[in-house]
Amino acid sequence: MGAIEVTDLRMSYGELRAVDGVSFEVAEGEFFGILGPNGAGKTTTLELIEGLRKPDSGEILLLGERPWPRNDRLLPRLGVQLQASAFFERLTTREQIRTFAALYGVAPTIADEWLERVGLADKADTRTEDLSGGQSQRLSIAIALVHDPEVLFLDEPTASLDPQARRNLWDLLSSLNESGRTVVLTTHYMEEAEALCDRVAIMDHGILLKLDSPAALVRGLDAPVRISVGAGQLTAAEGAALEGVDSADEEGGGLVLTTRQPSQVLTRLAADNRLDGLQVKAATLEDVFLDVTGREYRA
Repeated sequence: MGAIEVTDLRMSYGELRAVDGVSFEVAEGEFFGILGPNGAGKTTTLELIEGLRKPDSGEILLLGERPWPRNDRLLPRLGVQLQASAFFERLTTREQIRTFAALYGVAPTIADEWLERVGLADKADTRTEDLSGGQSQRLSIAIALVHDPEVLFLDEPTASLDPQARRNLWDLLSSLNESGRTVVLTTHYMEEAEALCDRVAIMDHGILLKLDSPAALVRGLDAPVRISVGAGQLTAAEGAALEGVDSADEEGGGLVLTTRQPSQVLTRLAADNRLDGLQVKAATLEDVFLDVTGREYRA
């Protein structure tokens, strides 16, 4: 049995089908990502699994139990970080996390250790209303983890973080997953999903469109590789004449070769000593995401 089993899950708000027949499983110890544009149904799916909302239909098993109606047996086994943080008023950062820790019978020393782990030890005596958006986000994640949950739900956990804080949080989340926790997150950062997730589900308009490992999804796209060579290395005509090259276009002062046979093209460029300024760009999860969901702006 997996940590999470979702079968034909459906949830509507009036005429809007927020979740429309979604099914998937998450294995114990898996790092699972849910991706999609704004309004795709990611957050609603998470809230249904967490037991925060009642589905219109479908079945959810979380650690072998049904999360709705609210299941008191599940609550101590889950950690939940929501998109919008809500803290007790007029408490310091230390007081906040110690209060949540006390609800689970966790010692204050462990709460303080979590402040250290998310880089907030120097803000322990700062009231939470005076924290920056990124600092509040890190505190909410520490609170979700303070009682050592078996399954951790993270809804856009790095949305307000600067690049350095985001990378540090990736390291923390990777270490948590390596220790056996199941982690489910939604994110808009494709690089984040590629770096962290064992598998990702891509949703749009409430429907699950793709589900696989990031590497398998990229391979399935069958997108060409772009090879950029520095200025003066190759003319457009010479590039187009190389065996295995689909197109050769001048770009940014250099030349970009598009190919589905990169090994052959790179071998030829090396043999001709034309590797100065060379860059190779393969398809990424972002390319898969855009191919599946389209490129139009979303509100």
